[in-house]
Amino acid sequence: MLKKEIDIVIIGGGTGGCAAALAAARSGKRVVMTEETDWIGGQLTQQAVPPDEHEWIESFGGTHAYRTYRTKVREYYRSNFPLTDAARSKWDLNPGNGTVSRLCHDFRAGLAVLNEMLAPYTTSGQIEILLNTKAVSADAEGDRIRSVDVESTGTGKRRTLSAPYILDATELGDLLPMSGTEYVTGFESQSDTGEPHAPSEAQPDNMQAISFTFAIDYLPGEDHTIERPDMYDFWNAHTPDRTPAWPNKLLHWTHTQPRSLEPFHRLFDPVNEDVETNRGYWTFRRILHKENFVDGAFRSDICLVNWPQIDYCLGNLNDVSDEEYAKHIYQAKQQSLSLFYWMQTEAPRPDGGVGWKGLRLRPDLVGTDDGLAKYPYIRESRRIKAEFTVLEQHIGTDARMEITGQPREEIRAESFHDSIGLGSYRIDLHPSTGGDNYIDISSLPFEIPLGSLVPVRMENLLPACKNLGVTHITNGCYRLHPVEWNIGESAGCLAAFCLDRKKAPRQVLKDQGLLEDFQAWIGAQGIEIRWPTITPR
Repeated sequence: MLKKEIDIVIIGGGTGGCAAALAAARSGKRVVMTEETDWIGGQLTQQAVPPDEHEWIESFGGTHAYRTYRTKVREYYRSNFPLTDAARSKWDLNPGNGTVSRLCHDFRAGLAVLNEMLAPYTTSGQIEILLNTKAVSADAEGDRIRSVDVESTGTGKRRTLSAPYILDATELGDLLPMSGTEYVTGFESQSDTGEPHAPSEAQPDNMQAISFTFAIDYLPGEDHTIERPDMYDFWNAHTPDRTPAWPNKLLHWTHTQPRSLEPFHRLFDPVNEDVETNRGYWTFRRILHKENFVDGAFRSDICLVNWPQIDYCLGNLNDVSDEEYAKHIYQAKQQSLSLFYWMQTEAPRPDGGVGWKGLRLRPDLVGTDDGLAKYPYIRESRRIKAEFTVLEQHIGTDARMEITGQPREEIRAESFHDSIGLGSYRIDLHPSTGGDNYIDISSLPFEIPLGSLVPVRMENLLPACKNLGVTHITNGCYRLHPVEWNIGESAGCLAAFCLDRKKAPRQVLKDQGLLEDFQAWIGAQGIEIRWPTITPR
């Protein structure tokens, strides 16, 4: 077994892992980062999820490094794609003109940009990235992790990675059970958290759905119908068992409106859909709008499918056997393929017909043979038991109004003295494995407290993904792309700072002088920690 010693080990090469590696490397630290697939980037790339972001992201509310990523994506298009003059001149170019984001783009562009940002450090050897590599065990003694054993999924070769700091940037918080780190899953009880929307009893197996996303285009007059999926009959007949009730069968254009919980009919038309209605599936997460490019460059727009019909709620991936895990992965993939087959063959069209045989899966865009994303979109991870846990009462608009007595126009989220970053998004919980329908709650622009990154006991493990100290409810707004990036970047900075100062993260949290030094240091690196006055959404 090969051994390698470094300054910081990052297990997981997703959005948070990449941000953590960049932060640690620019501070001069030696890093090894593993990635379970052959693409780094997580939800930005191998989970194929166009970035969900807040309305101020272009100028505030995210880190300088994250905005650099966004700028470089636009530069990538200007350098490599045949844009129209009008599109090229837009400072805020949105390649897909999708309604979900100001930057809907090809995931391979995101992958190229991340590799470019990491290139100075990977070329020098300061960062080593181990692709197709998964953690299999951790050696912990007392309150510290001594090493992590990782294995190549291709060759089976194992390495032992040891470092003063170990960052868990896995999508599911894999290191937490391996290392004996205290963690929670699912829905906490109201008696535990006091959250207005929490249940009376804890529901540790009740987690948000996973989804296998996929990209499609449309070539009228051609037939790209896929083979009938093995589970098509099951998914075509399936009506989700949720509370409040789901309005139809799963494979239907009408679903639950997340905020009102009333039936909501979305449009779908790959030819004549009107983006101005903001109700069309084709334009919702469109990642390529052919009108941004010169005539003839592309035969079709390209649409990314991440819709309610592919939210998989029949089981969880956490703390289950390998057989159970594989079963849920298979069934979730079958659900996505069944939706696509239904769209090609049975889905009602606005003109009264059924199906669009010209819809075509684009496996090349996601780097797989089956046309589905390399990895399921993970909305909810295991979460550390932290020195501080962010609750609905800290960031929920109605909860804050109730606590403070202030009107909506004046209310702000709790300001944390130990803030190390920012985020903003509604508390957006998708249907869950415990039978919940949407839980969609107004929230306020929020801060990321350092205490939520410090485990209650472990001294050298830091969360660098969605596995920080939040609840099932507050995970709903701390899970988005720019927030995960900020979590990872701040975790990488914290590990580097602690190495330089020869202090532990808990000491930085508890010592006001150290904390202020750390906040000033990350501020100089472009990590914002305080919001200006902003009216809640």
